[in-house]
Amino acid sequence: MNRTLVHRPAILVSILSLLFASSVCGRAQKPAAAKPVAQKPVGTGSSLAEARAARAFEEARKQGPLTLRAFLYRMPKGADLHNHLTGAIYAESWIRAAGEDHLCVDTKTLAFIRPEAGQFKGDDEQGKNFVPICKAGQIAASEVPLNQHLYDNLIDSFSMRTFVPVTAESGHDQFFVTFERFGGTDKKHMGEWLDEVAIRAAAQNEQYLELMDTPDFKNAAALASRIGFDPNFVQYRQKLLEGGIKDSLPSISAALDRAEAERKQREHCGEADAQPACNVKVRYLYQVLRGLAPEVVFAQVLLGFEAAAADPRWVGMNFVQPEDHYVAMRDYRLQMQMLDAIHGSYPQVHISLHAGELAPGMVPPEGLSFHIRLAVEQGEAERIGHGVDVMYEERPYELLKEMASKHVMVEVNLTSNDVILNVKGDEHPFEIYRRYGVPVALSTDDEGVSRIDLTHEYVRAAVTYPLGYRDLKKIARTSLEHSFLPGASIWQQSTLETLDRPVAACTSQVGQDTPAGECADLVQGSEKAQQQWELERRFHDFEASF
Repeated sequence: MNRTLVHRPAILVSILSLLFASSVCGRAQKPAAAKPVAQKPVGTGSSLAEARAARAFEEARKQGPLTLRAFLYRMPKGADLHNHLTGAIYAESWIRAAGEDHLCVDTKTLAFIRPEAGQFKGDDEQGKNFVPICKAGQIAASEVPLNQHLYDNLIDSFSMRTFVPVTAESGHDQFFVTFERFGGTDKKHMGEWLDEVAIRAAAQNEQYLELMDTPDFKNAAALASRIGFDPNFVQYRQKLLEGGIKDSLPSISAALDRAEAERKQREHCGEADAQPACNVKVRYLYQVLRGLAPEVVFAQVLLGFEAAAADPRWVGMNFVQPEDHYVAMRDYRLQMQMLDAIHGSYPQVHISLHAGELAPGMVPPEGLSFHIRLAVEQGEAERIGHGVDVMYEERPYELLKEMASKHVMVEVNLTSNDVILNVKGDEHPFEIYRRYGVPVALSTDDEGVSRIDLTHEYVRAAVTYPLGYRDLKKIARTSLEHSFLPGASIWQQSTLETLDRPVAACTSQVGQDTPAGECADLVQGSEKAQQQWELERRFHDFEASF
């Protein structure tokens, strides 16, 4: 498969005292690294307060990663746009859910197993005291917390915790096999999962998430298989529509309704004791499993487009599963042709594509040479997930310039690229993208599997690359500028994406609590502008604390 925090004044004083204490540099600078074109700070937000925050950031960096984390944990970070819902859940939550779902655990493979039978204890037939009958070599998942050794082994099995690559077992293989191991829990837990990721995001001063998820598509897949594959995609689309592929849409929306209602209930949204997580806006990207047969992939694509057209909570789609797998490599061009053929019928649906999540040696050299370009030019991707192999593409510099001119953003997942691809530091194209003006934003990919959070990625970027406070501030702004939320932006559009000049209607207002006049009209009519306005307000408050 694919993959609250209110800071008290005393805590702030403690952090500030650390920031300005005598220190040693926490990382070696790399003077040879090319710096992006310097950007002028935005007029409203580039006050003395911003300068003080920038100095505090540099002092924190000198103190080292731990102090830097304290600074960046509080800093507004906008959005996490590349985040697989199942991969974002920590292993401890999977174990608890498996116990509630009466699953078994294979103690050898360290994976969940659905039991063939079970029995009720006493007179309870509501499932509360249902006990699965597990086979030899298995144990009821509900009993795992009583066995600390097995509990620890399961967490390691479901994540990258303690993983060390050995012969014939790579980080790539460990990462992707985790999804097979913790699969099998009931989708009824989705509300809990949304709550978990929203709480974590709110604690780090994030405000918007685009979560990738795969709804139930078995009926659509069966329909496509029954009709048979048709390479005429316009004609194939019509056959599937006439065959009733849209019949699945009500159940897809109903599943979101249930999950979001439970999330709101857990967070007490709309009540006096509403939790900060209520302020985290969540939208969804429809995940297409690219490793399946062509007719099933096409059915998913069509169902994803239809779901997004019918329910605005689905703001776009993405293709997932390992890009280096046989079917994904074999059918990559075909899948881009699918998108090219039918996206025109759904122009309002946005596309982000995993492309270039590859490294030398994983596939033959020619396999590294075209995925990002095809995603941009034929798959109509507005964002690229990972984009690690860009310099192995044919005519890479032309591609970089094309991405910059089209404002195609790259979703950068530093930890994921390290543990899966063994690509990090100067071997990662992060600075190359910035040098050529390609928009970039940091994201987590699968924070539960990687045992990280978004702050971790900001710290890693700041320790590894020559980034100043204003660079990180621009990255946060970029995440919202390239979100798939509908509506106009508060930033002026230009060839070089600077995100430091408000549109005329909002000049001298950005950073205030509420907009006025024409700016208020713009913000009220745009979900994107509302999130951007909130980010600038948060930056104003954050910088005023220094």
